[in-house]
Amino acid sequence: MSVFGGELGEDGAHRFPVRVYFEDTDFSTNVYHAAYLKFFERARTEYLRAHGIHHAQMAKDGLAFAVREITVSYDKPAHIDDLLEIETRMAEATGARFVLDQTISLDGMVIARARVVAVLMNERGRPMRLPKALLALLSGS
Repeated sequence: MSVFGGELGEDGAHRFPVRVYFEDTDFSTNVYHAAYLKFFERARTEYLRAHGIHHAQMAKDGLAFAVREITVSYDKPAHIDDLLEIETRMAEATGARFVLDQTISLDGMVIARARVVAVLMNERGRPMRLPKALLALLSGS
């Protein structure tokens, strides 16, 4: 994959490459568990960008997404210099929240999985319903 922000496939999945650096590892040379959260976050941001949703513009509009819940399963370790691929797919988008399913793969094998529930917040930090235009972008329609 050569596109900086990843690629949005015809199947609706967004794929984003991440190289593991020394700073991502712990004393055992495995990727530190919290680093996976950063990888998932970067991929979610690029997924949104690929759908025409930009955090900077949202901030100007007094809006922001917040992760309400995240569940992560670590199946196998990644190591320094590994080239990982994070796949992000929309599971559902309704009301004030949306759910994304994400996987991290190494050489085609899934090594970590996440399910993320995110909500839309206004400038006062209160959850709000997703506007129809934003819902359409998230749903890919």
